[in-house]
Amino acid sequence: MDFKPLVTLLAIVNPLAIVPFFIHYTQDFSKEQRRRTVLVASFSAFVVIATSALLGLQILEFFSISLPSFQVGGGLLLLISSMNMLNAQPAEAKPLTNEMEDGAEKAAMGASIAVVPLTIPLLTGPATMSTVVIYAEKAKTFFQLGTLVGYGVVIGLATALCFALAEPIARVLGKTGINVMTRLMGLILAALAVEVMAGGLVKLFPVLRG
Repeated sequence: MDFKPLVTLLAIVNPLAIVPFFIHYTQDFSKEQRRRTVLVASFSAFVVIATSALLGLQILEFFSISLPSFQVGGGLLLLISSMNMLNAQPAEAKPLTNEMEDGAEKAAMGASIAVVPLTIPLLTGPATMSTVVIYAEKAKTFFQLGTLVGYGVVIGLATALCFALAEPIARVLGKTGINVMTRLMGLILAALAVEVMAGGLVKLFPVLRG
């Protein structure tokens, strides 16, 4: 059994590095909302990897979207999130039009954050998808393809474990520490967003290379 795809995916997804972002996005959540966010994000990461392995570029081709275009769009989403983080604001902060916001609406927001931007594009962005597609194209048997999907399960479990450690980390850092870390990670995320967008733009417009 070839474990190279699993090692590569763990290195690219790197759920431990996303823990600061998880703390930022869920700092005002209840314990139940945070737990649900962990479950949704972990399952979503598995779904993205499994779907990329089984369908790959066909989905993007169906919508006539190239991988570079997807890369630019994902980078723009990261850049918008980083701007909010630099102001120590929730990435999906919205003005409250209703003081009596119910639990169902908060739960929906938690699920939304778990999928975008935690799962896509922070955990499983264009790099992860393209990597899975490459290994899927190399798979010669159904067993090899199934193994690649199984690696998605491992990535999901690793994500759940790392995010589960976020709460004790948050207790150690405190409110001030989280705000400082949020601004620092926002700056790093902004730089990452520019890199992702630049990579996509160069592929879309080769003239930019020169």
